[in-house]
Amino acid sequence: MYITIIKPVFDYFFSTIAILVLWPLFLLVAIAIKIESSGPAFFVQPRLGKHGKVFKIIKFRSMITKQQAMHRSNKLFENDPRITRVGAFIRKTSIDELPQIFNILKGEMSFIGPRPPVVHFPKKYEEYNSFEKQRFSVKPGISGLAQIRCREIHDWDINIPIDVEYVQKCSFMFDLKLFLASFMVFLRTDNIYRKGD
Repeated sequence: MYITIIKPVFDYFFSTIAILVLWPLFLLVAIAIKIESSGPAFFVQPRLGKHGKVFKIIKFRSMITKQQAMHRSNKLFENDPRITRVGAFIRKTSIDELPQIFNILKGEMSFIGPRPPVVHFPKKYEEYNSFEKQRFSVKPGISGLAQIRCREIHDWDINIPIDVEYVQKCSFMFDLKLFLASFMVFLRTDNIYRKGD
């Protein structure tokens, strides 16, 4: 009942409130991004959601556009010249993640849940085994147990079992605990370029 009814109602209600409260910040960040560099204010990318359904995740753009970044390495590192000055700030403060609230309002994501992987990385949905696919039995989240427990590690072999652990423990009190813990994690500016990126 919690996952199917209470959690979606909670997500819809609080995402609506968050958008009403945060829209001035959204506007300021979008303007700052547009002033500093050419390209859209938002970064949109296909991700795998609940039951492997593909949706488009929304973030504030923190890097120069793909056209401007041609012939450069795909690996992202600290002080990477592809990251704009505004981008460096919003990444450190996790402001770049806030537009995902619109994904929550659309019913594609939740505040708490496993992070949605890129469509073809670490593998296609069909290539996940039955144990791993448990992480897709709930909506993906802006934050989750793996982000709280090991923010600096970006290793799917480590994170997937933690995501499955979250699914098995999912409850109102567990989500509330992770929701409150997320604020402490997002306030940290260390280790934002996680190992394995």
